[in-house]
Amino acid sequence: MPDIRRHITRDVPVARVSDSPDAVIAALRGTRHHGVGTVFVVDGGEMLLGQVRLADIFAAAGTEGTLAQFVQAAPVTVHPDTDQEDAASLAIREDLISLPVVDDNGRFLGALPPHALMQVLREEHVEDLHRLAGIWRSAEDARRALTQPPTLRLRHRLPWLLIGLAGSLLATRVVAGFEATLSQHVTLAFFIPLIVYLADAVGTQTEAIAVRGLSLSPGGLGRLLLGEIGTGALIGLCLALLAAGFERVVFGQPGLATVLGVSILAACTIATTIGLLLPWAFSRVGWDPALASGPIATVLQDVLSLLIYFFIAAAVLG
Repeated sequence: MPDIRRHITRDVPVARVSDSPDAVIAALRGTRHHGVGTVFVVDGGEMLLGQVRLADIFAAAGTEGTLAQFVQAAPVTVHPDTDQEDAASLAIREDLISLPVVDDNGRFLGALPPHALMQVLREEHVEDLHRLAGIWRSAEDARRALTQPPTLRLRHRLPWLLIGLAGSLLATRVVAGFEATLSQHVTLAFFIPLIVYLADAVGTQTEAIAVRGLSLSPGGLGRLLLGEIGTGALIGLCLALLAAGFERVVFGQPGLATVLGVSILAACTIATTIGLLLPWAFSRVGWDPALASGPIATVLQDVLSLLIYFFIAAAVLG
């Protein structure tokens, strides 16, 4: 993953701790800087001591004293080798206009100004969208995806689709394994697309939220997981009641309506669990969480939703 080196700039307001508010205002007058809402305060050796809001400096204009009276420790700092997505997420969590960058000794190297943070967020967003679609390579490759020769496009897109093909063949094998149940209750086949689609759709919603939400949410995995399980159960309950009602009106088979309702409830709950746990597991091992979305999650959701559907059908209908 790319670090923040190319985004660091020294073109931000910097002042010495011994400077007076009037001296800082005079030095800034007629200059152009990025992220002018914050002035970074350093000592004579360029060690970062903290920061002062520009509004506080203007409020103290004409008074005696130095910035030492106003400086506040920087809430967070990052190093040049910090991953750019982690840095942008940190700035959002801490509500920072600019993010200070220091070396291993605490010496001020520069900052990530607002436009750099926005650029990082956009790059990561574009990359995640392409990963969700199963495009293999980097964000820069993804941005050229529509202008490259077909052979290169194939190389970027095919790997994840091969995983999807393997999963589809496995799902086919699952259905074939319940041939006896299907032959006795042919109507079960009518609802296979519904079960698979709902599991995929609900899981995709969770994945889209989890891909970015995991890096921004201050809560632990347990709280997030319980929330998604509860959400999946509520969504599944609503969809189950509607689908079971449709089955009773159109086909009039109470047993099938029960199978359909319980299967949708279980499949939606499991889909939200997978949609959260896969991105979390990928992020824990240092991989982009967006890689877990798309084909990999779809394969798991398809296979599990079919297994749930047919096991419940076999138990209820015999």
